[in-house]
Amino acid sequence: MGKTFSEKLLGLKAGREVSAGDVVTVSPDYILSHDNSAAIIKEFEKLGLEKVSSPGKLVIVLDHVIPASSEKYAQNHKTIRKFVEEQKITNFFDIHHGICHQVLMENGFATPGKLILGADSHTVSYGALGAFSSGIGRSEVAALWATDEIWLRVPETLKIQIEGKLPRGIYAKDIILKIIGEEGADCANYKAVEFSGDAAKNMSIASRIVLCNMAAEMGAKNAYFAPDDVAISWLENRAKDEFELIYSDKDAKYQTVLHFNISTLEPQVAFPHTVDNVKPVSQAKGIKFHQAVIGTCTNGRLEDLVVAAQILKGKKVHPEVRVLVIPASRAEYLLALKEGVLESLVEAGCVVLNPGCGPCLGAHQGVIAPGEVALSTANRNFQGRMGSRDSFIYLASPATVAASAIKGVITDPREYL
Repeated sequence: MGKTFSEKLLGLKAGREVSAGDVVTVSPDYILSHDNSAAIIKEFEKLGLEKVSSPGKLVIVLDHVIPASSEKYAQNHKTIRKFVEEQKITNFFDIHHGICHQVLMENGFATPGKLILGADSHTVSYGALGAFSSGIGRSEVAALWATDEIWLRVPETLKIQIEGKLPRGIYAKDIILKIIGEEGADCANYKAVEFSGDAAKNMSIASRIVLCNMAAEMGAKNAYFAPDDVAISWLENRAKDEFELIYSDKDAKYQTVLHFNISTLEPQVAFPHTVDNVKPVSQAKGIKFHQAVIGTCTNGRLEDLVVAAQILKGKKVHPEVRVLVIPASRAEYLLALKEGVLESLVEAGCVVLNPGCGPCLGAHQGVIAPGEVALSTANRNFQGRMGSRDSFIYLASPATVAASAIKGVITDPREYL
């Protein structure tokens, strides 16, 4: 019987043949943390150690509350900067770089065959480039800093075959919302999710990142696209070191295989307060909202901003709606700036924020008040996620959010395309 990607990669890292369900001790290629590094540093100091085991593996990105919104956050950032200097950590990205997941990929850490663990659930994003990447807890990261080793259970694999031709007005966000809506937010708990099929193969890297990013909302341990010419081309002049292409065998054993044909798919919207509470936009039309968010680590790349700008160009945001635009990184921000995309969005009445997590986690830059409604391209709509626990969050594609921002109510984007 053949092996899945996850079985192969974890077996390679463990130095032996493994199967789903086995427990392995492995050493990751890179270890990610962000603003939560301040809390991890406290855990590390409790161990009584002076030096991290492998400083070259640490990647620390300040992105969650940047610039600091309070003295507390400023102190956290100061603590992290001091630690970085003392430990001689070279892979440090301060507040001007952007969201950790985009920054890590852009800077060539995420490549095929790499094992990357991070103190953030959306670390699963890097599977878009053929890596095994997974979110772990802060205490586990502290232990990794100390020992450079961790045990992992080899996950069973859920294969999702995506077929058909992408209809007009339908994007990667609609696809993943449809999948999560049908299968449930717990359908992939501690499983590897492998995206395949003709429609998946035709996706851009930006679109693949959307699917892998939101695999976290299915409970996935990791997500994966088989690395192809598209991925290898994207990595050219980006990859930090050599990488190994690892693929699932044709006779690999999958726990489940799901089939989705997107040819007749319509725009999707996730209703409050769970990501799997998904309905077609036709059942959401006319719902009023107060704040729109276009961007974040899910949909903040040039591809997403272009779609929004094409709809908003020459039009105006509804006077009762606030639209926040958050590029995923400085690099994506500059691309959108040079191509006039941000100009179109600003002229329409949008507010462009610095690349970072911003309002997505409800800490600053767009916290919503009790009773307010947000329509967002982010990945989560949990109660209290963006501010008040008495607020409401809907999730949709950049196209749906942009079209809705014009009318002030949730709108089918195909009306503007």
